[in-house]
Amino acid sequence: MDLDLIDRKIIAALQADATLSIAQIADRVGLSQTPCWKRIQKLEQAGVILGRVALVAPEQVGFGLTVFVEIEASDHSPDWRQAFASRVGAMPEVMDIHRMAGDVDYLLRVAVADMAAYDRFYKKLTDTVPLKNVTSHFAMERIKATTAYPIDTLHR
Repeated sequence: MDLDLIDRKIIAALQADATLSIAQIADRVGLSQTPCWKRIQKLEQAGVILGRVALVAPEQVGFGLTVFVEIEASDHSPDWRQAFASRVGAMPEVMDIHRMAGDVDYLLRVAVADMAAYDRFYKKLTDTVPLKNVTSHFAMERIKATTAYPIDTLHR
């Protein structure tokens, strides 16, 4: 989907605060309410807007430890990749899964309460599918975290 400036402003507004009313968004982007609502619906139907959620502080809801887990695959077959994606993707502690280029095949972002919870997760992970190597990196401090892409600063 080719996004124009108004679409980008709508997306930026929703990324900043998904609780804005249609009237508030329309006012910010210079449209009336009906065309604004139609654009939002079009962005949702096109899969540009995937959902609207509340962001929470992980440590405030019991997830004080973030772990970045590097995985080297023991197999690169389509069946293994499918099993890995399905089984690891179903683990609630796994917040992100990225297939990587380079020395590491996959990078996971895992949220758990503490080291004991991570140990339980690690055992479950290594029992799920055959893995060549698992390396864990423990985050000591979150300095910046955002879900908002800088779409309103993108120049074409």
